[in-house]
Order: sequence, then C-alpha cells, then structure tokens
Amino acid sequence: MVNVNELTLEEKAALTSGADAWHLTGVESKGIPGYMITDGPHGLRKMKQSTGVSGLYDAVPSTCFPPAAGLANSWNPDLAREVGVAMGEECVQEKVAVILGPGVNIKRNPLGGRCFEYWSEDPVLAGRLPAALIEGVQSQGVGTSLKHFAANNQETDRMRVSARITERALREIYLAAFEYIVKHAKPWTMMCSYNQINGVFSSENQWLLTTVLRDEWGYDGIVMSDWGAVHDRAASVAAGLNLEMPPSNTDDDVVIAVREGRLDERQLDRMAQGMLDLLEKTRPAMERDYTFDVAAHHEIARRAARESIVLLKNDCGILPLAKDEKIAVIGEFARTPRYQGGGSSHINPTRMVSFLDALAERGVVADFAPGFTLDDAKQDGVLTGEAVAVAQNADKVVMFLGLPDSAESEGYDRTDIDLPAKQIEVLHAVAVVNPNVVVVLSNGAVVSVRDWQSDAKGLLEAWLLGQAGGEATADVLYGDVDATGRLSETIPLDIEDNPSMVNFPGGEGYVDYGEGIFVGYRYYDSRDLEVAYPFGYGLSYTAFEIGDAKATVTGPTSATVSAVVTNIGDREGSQVVQVYVAPNHDSSAVRPCHELKAFAKVDLKPGESKTVKFDLDDRAFAYWSERYEDWHVEAGDYTIEFASSSRDVNDTVSVTLDGDGKALHLTDMSTIKEWLDDPIGSAIFKARATEFEQDGSAFWPEDEVNAMFFLTVPLNSITTFVGPKGRWFKESVLADYEAALIR
Repeated sequence: MVNVNELTLEEKAALTSGADAWHLTGVESKGIPGYMITDGPHGLRKMKQSTGVSGLYDAVPSTCFPPAAGLANSWNPDLAREVGVAMGEECVQEKVAVILGPGVNIKRNPLGGRCFEYWSEDPVLAGRLPAALIEGVQSQGVGTSLKHFAANNQETDRMRVSARITERALREIYLAAFEYIVKHAKPWTMMCSYNQINGVFSSENQWLLTTVLRDEWGYDGIVMSDWGAVHDRAASVAAGLNLEMPPSNTDDDVVIAVREGRLDERQLDRMAQGMLDLLEKTRPAMERDYTFDVAAHHEIARRAARESIVLLKNDCGILPLAKDEKIAVIGEFARTPRYQGGGSSHINPTRMVSFLDALAERGVVADFAPGFTLDDAKQDGVLTGEAVAVAQNADKVVMFLGLPDSAESEGYDRTDIDLPAKQIEVLHAVAVVNPNVVVVLSNGAVVSVRDWQSDAKGLLEAWLLGQAGGEATADVLYGDVDATGRLSETIPLDIEDNPSMVNFPGGEGYVDYGEGIFVGYRYYDSRDLEVAYPFGYGLSYTAFEIGDAKATVTGPTSATVSAVVTNIGDREGSQVVQVYVAPNHDSSAVRPCHELKAFAKVDLKPGESKTVKFDLDDRAFAYWSERYEDWHVEAGDYTIEFASSSRDVNDTVSVTLDGDGKALHLTDMSTIKEWLDDPIGSAIFKARATEFEQDGSAFWPEDEVNAMFFLTVPLNSITTFVGPKGRWFKESVLADYEAALIR
C-alpha cells in the first residue's frame, strides 16, 4: 500500500486528474498502473480504440440489461443485485476498474431527456434497487460511480444551470436516494453533476461534497467529476473532489495553489490518498483472468426484462394470448426494437432478439406489418393500409408503439409526452376493423395514453427492455410468466398536470424547484388529481388480497408493521406490497398525504399466504425541519397504509409515537402560538400574561377573530397590540425562558 506522503507534489496533483478520457492516472514510480473506467449504467460500454469522448457507439460487445427506467418497475432488489453481479463479471473480463453508474437522479419531470437512465420519482425506490445493483457489481472487485450528485434533473442547460432548491426538498427528495446508497451499499466512487445548486457548481460545492457527503453520511470513497464539469481545479480539490475527468492539463494550477497557500496541501493529500486507495482496491480484479458466460448473462437480461414490464390494461381477459390464436403483429418496433436510450449509456449488445425473432423461436407464425416508419416524416398511407389488411384476418392484434431514438437522449429534453401522431392514426384504423388490440409500448419515460388507450383492450408498458426484450415480451404476452411489474412513476393524464411544469426547464441560467417536496405522486395524491395510472400500479394474471395489518411501536420514533398477502387467484404470481406512511395529526410542517417508506415483492402460489414484516425507523416518520436543521419526528398519530399502488390502499393500521422530543428554541421572532405550543414557553408566557393583567390591563383579545390573529404575531411585535407594557412583557418572557433552559 503506497502512502501519499511518499509522492511528490506533482505526483499528488496528477492523481487528481485522469490520464485520458477513460483511464485513471497511476504512479509509475511506485508501480501502480492507471486502470480503465467506462460508462455503463445498464451494461458495459468499453470503447474499442479511442481515448477521446467521441465514438459513442464504437464499443466492445457486452450484455445490454434493461435500463433503469425498465428495471425499476421490477421492484426487485434481488434481481437488481443479480444484474449487478453480471455487470461486474463483464468488467473483470474487460479490465475495467470502475463502471460509471448507476444514475439515481429523481424523475422530477417526464420531459427530462435522460429519464430512461434514472429509476423513479420516489427516493425510496430510487435508492433500494440501485443500492442492490451496486452491491452486485462491487462484489466482483469492481467499483461503481453513483451519479449525478446532485439535482441533475434536466438536460436543458445542464452544464451550468443553477437548481434553486430549498434544503428540505434537497434532503427529502433529491439527496435521499444518494444518502441511502452511500450508507448501505458504500459505492467506491461518486460522480458530481454539471449543474450548480443554489449558485454553486457541484464540483466546487464544499457543503455537498464534504459537509453532507463525508461528514454527515460517512462516505469514504472518491468523488469524480462528470466529464468537463470542473471549472477551477484548486477550488474543486478544496471542496472535496478527488478526480477531474477528463484531464484539462491543469495540474500546474493545483501545484501553484499549494505553493501560494491558496490550497492546503493536507487537503490535496486527502484527495490523492483516496485515488491511491481506489487503485489498490481494484487491482486484484484487474489482475484476474476471467471470461463471462454470454448465454447465462443473456438469460439474466431476459428475466430482468420480464419483471420490468407493467400490465396496465387487460379488458375482457384479452391476455394472456393462447398459443392457437392467430395474431397479427403491427409496428416497426416489433422488428426493430427500441431497447435502450441514447448518449453515453449506449451499449453494443452481445445479442439482439426482436419480438418477431422471439415468435419464430416459439414456432408462432404471425402476419406482420410495420404500420409506420421510425422516421415519422416518411409515413405514408400504404403502410396504414397494410396494417389494416393484416389486422382484419387475425384473432388478435399485438401492436408495438413507442418513441423513436431521437425523442429521448442525453443532452436535450423532450417537448411533450405524446406518441407520434402517425402511430396513433394507424392504431385508430386497426381498431376499427379489429377491436381485439393489445398495445406494447417502447419508451424511456412516460407517454400520454389518454387519447388512444380506448382503442386497446390490452396495454403493456414495456419501457426499454435491453437486448432480451423481445423474448421477455413474448413470455409475458403468452403467460409463461406472470405480469409482475409495477409502475415506478406516475403516468399523468396531461404533462401540464406535473407540478414542476410552471418552472421547467427554467431560464436565464437557473431553474426554480418551486414544487418543493411535492414531486410525482406526492403531488398528485395530495391534490387528489386524476391520473392515467398511479405510482405503484400494475395488473397481474392472478389476484391478491392484502390484510390483517398489525403494528407494534418499538421506540419513540419507530415501529414494526406487518400484513398478510394472499394469492386468491388460480395461478402463481407476484405482488408488490407497498407501505406508505401518512401523518394523521396537526403537523407544524406541510407534508404530503402519504409517502412510500418500504416495499416487498412476494411470490405466491395459488391460495398461498405470506406475512410480510417491515421495521420502520425514525426516517420513515420524519421530515427535514429547516428550523431544527435536522430530521424531526413529531409526536402524534401516523397511519400505516398497505397498498398495491399509491391509490389502492388495501389495509391500514395506526401507531402513536412520542416523537424525538426536539423542542424549538424560542426567540423574539417565534409566534405566540409557538410559545403556547412549547411546554416550557407556554408556562412562562401564561404566567407573565397573568401578571400583565393584575393592574386591570387587557392582554388577551376578547373576540375570536382577533384571538386567532393574535396567535400569528411574533413576540417581538407584541407591543403593537398590548401597549407600552408590551416591552416589559417581551423582555420578561425571554429572560425567564433563557433562565429555564439553563436550569
């Protein structure tokens, strides 16, 4: 193990920048090589030749697993961990020390161009699954890079935009998934985002990279920049950035800053030592010979894709398909699948199986018509006529609709959530001649279904499914497996219903997060706003009951809860039991009507029941208090909801918690209500009010309206309402309060 004290100042500075676009800097004098790092949120993207950042698609073959937009709908951490193990094995074969992913930024708005690469609108789901994936990758001796830290929730102006967010929204929504993963999966590296947070670039944000990440969360890995995100090398090192990527040839800036006293060399030592530790940690895997099993990894991708598919609609039991039914397949995506997003995550798959390929493997003969081109501008009536012709002669129609590659990519945001108009025209024409239509969607973020879903009896949200998506889709359509996916994000009726639309994507260099904590279902459910399909929703080929909810309070801020889930159908299936916590008391903070705090995916045979148990700690009941500058659990009642979606609560149980006992430190700017709500402050306030009235002076307003208004007045303003004695009253109350705290 090399110690940083053995290195020259120049060697230390060099360690904090890459050797090129895809390699870490080693220490030649100490025999430490600089290993390769590559993109790869859902598979390895190792460049064949180039050391630059161009040539995004010139990569060695690797397994393309479902991107996060798909895999998140599995709600299955064990499956995510298995995918991670496979990804790690492929890294070992290709001598890649760190794979750059996963990305866990919250899906604030469906228009975000990179939503296909992220997991959820909810921080619990966005934390649990990628944590498992990271554990899987790192079990093979390969590092991951958790990204993009933080508040990178749009592509528009992403390299400089300032996200203006309250600390509460940051803590509860935008940092929460990162926090969970750091504490539970311990990623070896993290990647900071391009953007600014409240006017400070993430790469230079000491509060973010040191105060929160290292001091509060206990992170002991390294932080690298996104590619080109560093604006000031010395300031970034001082803030807690270990590694600039790619190199900007500014090592001298760091050396000079140390020599001039603008950068503490001890801070540079800490950052450089982190890089040495990473190189040593990855060395055993990089020196190991390994060949991964291509076929086995394809099967993992197939299972992952199966569980990523969400059955949204199954009118008249149109699914599963029967093997003897004559089907027509319509839609170019059935032949030319859209299986991943564009940009830095683009994988060169080891194998590619379309839906038509999967049917051929099954021996199913189906009539096919493309219906439309993937270039909407080239659409013509001939393709529509062909689609209608094959639909007329089929028992059922399976129609593949979706977004073309150009609609979603790193680097730009979408402008709407609509499917291409020509695709909808073909669907309408087909439904007229054959009402037995099943639509399969291919998209990386939600699309509107409002104007056309009535033309389909069956609807599968298949997202982007990776290289085995064709087989997985056939497996679900034919009922070889249950439909077990559940939505990881809400499908709204209209994009304008999204609470961030007023501010998205911002302008003049900033974007306001004016919706605060009310992201996704937190907003839709609290407003009781109609949606197309709610968060957590998904149908099955069987049926389930969730009941017998029980709870035991285990401490002032914690509880253990349980429920029984039963398969009441006639075939094997899986249900996702979702646990939401709803504050059921007068809170001093505005809170969502309920929030997801735990979940479990349960496999059940027909008639089988299982008890699911969850330990809910203080964070399940807490909100971030900007007054306390800490998490706060209020005393009071909380309703625990056991649900199959955020809108389908199956059973509830209540708990009463004592709370964490935090008391607000009262000041002259605390309102009269706050004084009266505080045990110490109330006694002092009432005693001095009684003394105030001893000479016949009136203190309390007599009528109800003024009494209610009086409660909102800060103590400092009381002289305005009670006359000259108000100053004596204020000073007496404050003095008594401070004395009581000392005692």
